[in-house]
Amino acid sequence: MATIHAAQTMHQTARPVARVVNAIGNFLSAWKNRRDFYRMGEMSDTELADIGLTRSDLNVVVDLPFNRDPTTYLGPLAEARRREIEVAARQIA
Repeated sequence: MATIHAAQTMHQTARPVARVVNAIGNFLSAWKNRRDFYRMGEMSDTELADIGLTRSDLNVVVDLPFNRDPTTYLGPLAEARRREIEVAARQIA
């Protein structure tokens, strides 16, 4: 009986530890992505266009709260723009 109680206690203790570890991991990931995002601001307009973004895209997401990952917003924008370009290219051909 004591063994079952000890196992349950360890399991209950592990949950908050896992939450803290996940929170730290999420923070570090957000910090890294923010740092990469700010480096995009140093890119030329041509370099941004090469990855499917514009300077205005960066201006839209720069004001997001720190805990929001800007890449989750920029990725879909770039993908949608790539699709639009492909559709336009097919119409010309």
